[in-house]
Amino acid sequence: MANPNIVNVTSILGKSVQEALTTTLTNEILACPSDKLLKINSIMIANIDGSSAVDVSVFITKSGGSPIAIASTISVPADATLVVVDKNAGLYLQESDNIEAGASANSDAVITISYEELDDA
Repeated sequence: MANPNIVNVTSILGKSVQEALTTTLTNEILACPSDKLLKINSIMIANIDGSSAVDVSVFITKSGGSPIAIASTISVPADATLVVVDKNAGLYLQESDNIEAGASANSDAVITISYEELDDA
């Protein structure tokens, strides 16, 4: 497992991913590819249900380990947004790490992750 050296980075690509959450709490949303480093700038979860709150959880799984919660069973009111990570508290994913998330109701919440993919190739 090789982590890119941030000093020698040759490309920084801004990216984002969006996905509707399911009741599978450990549904993989974003995985760090081989020989890359992902700088997570923000994780937001929008409750798109117009009448009911939804509980959401977000986890990081380090290379083959168990999921570790960074947000656990947080209630998001109807038509509201939860900011789990913002640019003031970013984090890094190394090769084989991933972000997983789930909600108490299928398709009531949508997660958006904004990140930068760093490569030293």
